[in-house]
Amino acid sequence: MGMKGGEIGKLGEEIAVNFLKGKGYSIIERNYLKPYGEIDIIAKKKKGPLVFVEVKTMRLGALSPEDNVTARKTRILRRICTAFANEWDDLVGEGWQIDLVAVTVVDDGEGPKITHYENIG
Repeated sequence: MGMKGGEIGKLGEEIAVNFLKGKGYSIIERNYLKPYGEIDIIAKKKKGPLVFVEVKTMRLGALSPEDNVTARKTRILRRICTAFANEWDDLVGEGWQIDLVAVTVVDDGEGPKITHYENIG
């Protein structure tokens, strides 16, 4: 039967959270919502900037998850990140950045392919 778009997106976010935790990040917030958009994950390492993470998840196929991050989407992400940073300035002492975690779900039993792009915008 397969997963619907929302289900695959939720699965991708769970995969990304576990991946980031494995790289030493603490998850501060998930699905931070503003009227004009949402940030999937907000994370931080002990040292370094606050990281806003956009997660893109797709099945293996013609397009890659990275193909879905447009200039418009990046502008919206920057606006949301700025709003969060202004509300929580104590978390952004070392600045902030936007990362992309691209998750490609493969149906061959091997598990997902995860690519982490740092500071995309």
